Amino acid sequence: MIDGPYFVLTVLGLLGTGLAAGVFCAFSTFVMRGLAALPPAQGVAAMNAINTAAVRPAFMCVFLGTAVLAAVIAVVTFVLWPEETAVELLLGSALYLAGSFGVTIAANVPRNAALLRLEPGSAQAAARWPSYVREWTAWNHVRTGASAAAAVAYVLALT
Repeated sequence: MIDGPYFVLTVLGLLGTGLAAGVFCAFSTFVMRGLAALPPAQGVAAMNAINTAAVRPAFMCVFLGTAVLAAVIAVVTFVLWPEETAVELLLGSALYLAGSFGVTIAANVPRNAALLRLEPGSAQAAARWPSYVREWTAWNHVRTGASAAAAVAYVLALT
């Protein structure tokens, strides 16, 4: 059984991955559907506003803080190599770092930056909006699943 500071790190990793999974799940299941139902100009403007608002301490502490925790958990696991939980801890860390943080950097952020460069009421924005919603949401499903799976891996490490 994990104990001491390692237990605390794992519980915090579990909390962070679970919170991230919840945020991403909300976006995948109803926020993006609601935005897609808007006229393109309104959807683009709303998504740009959401993307700007997301880069605030509350969300960034969860999102980036969990990435740091996942990296620390992975390093500590390699150093201490706890016999019973190493696989679960490394799997949880890899899932979050690659499937949530990595996908965000490689797939979602570039799409957000491209959308931000478009004038919401322009013909270019209207043409791009449906594919943006489809692609962004697909990658967000990956982030949701990876974050949830990471949380499950950390739970398994704690049991």
